[in-house]
Amino acid sequence: MPTFQFLPFLAVLGTLGFLCVVFTGFWSQHWRGGFAWDGSAKMFNWHPLFMVTGMLVLYGAAVLVYRVPSSWVGPKLPWKLLHAALTLAAFVLVVLGLVAVFGFHNAQKIPNMYSLHSWLGLAAVLLFSCQWLMGFATFLLPWSPAWLRIIYKPVHVFFGSTILALAMAASISGINEKLFFSLTNKTVPYTKLPPEAWFANSLGMLILVFGLLVLWALAMPAWKRPESESLEARQPLLH
Repeated sequence: MPTFQFLPFLAVLGTLGFLCVVFTGFWSQHWRGGFAWDGSAKMFNWHPLFMVTGMLVLYGAAVLVYRVPSSWVGPKLPWKLLHAALTLAAFVLVVLGLVAVFGFHNAQKIPNMYSLHSWLGLAAVLLFSCQWLMGFATFLLPWSPAWLRIIYKPVHVFFGSTILALAMAASISGINEKLFFSLTNKTVPYTKLPPEAWFANSLGMLILVFGLLVLWALAMPAWKRPESESLEARQPLLH
């Protein structure tokens, strides 16, 4: 039964995640001038694209790996590898996104880390970094004791959801902040909802729906991977 429920849900979620990335790229290309790596506003445009793709979509996929029904049977090793690979890919994109925004700010002499959006984003990135390192040390390294993995697992799960919630908040506040800066002195201001504002607000709603559905899937008891008492489940990956 969980397979029939989860797989259509996964197809919908994948479509929403794809739309989040496409909408972000189209907004940056069509209204914000496209992409470059030269310290201009075009360099900044990599920031939302990398962050939405990595911190939201890839990370959302990574946290749902163990909700896939086929991960409940057979060896756990391939799913551990997939989870680690997705989170690592997300982390690489997040780092590139930070390089893009700091590079743009420094080139244009714009102050860094002054807005609520930047604080939320930094909190998400720092937690993500700590979460990845702790997860690697606890679940993958051969000298990690079983008692530590048992104690840390619920903490790992809790902060997994927390990081996604912070990423949602940072993405939505970033969209709003960018619209205020970009449309304040335009012929059609933000308050008049020009086409760019409609489009970017719609992107924000897509991000909200995607993130909430991921969090809902994580909270569904029927979709949680059954606990295993097997030796493999209690051993680290690199044992």
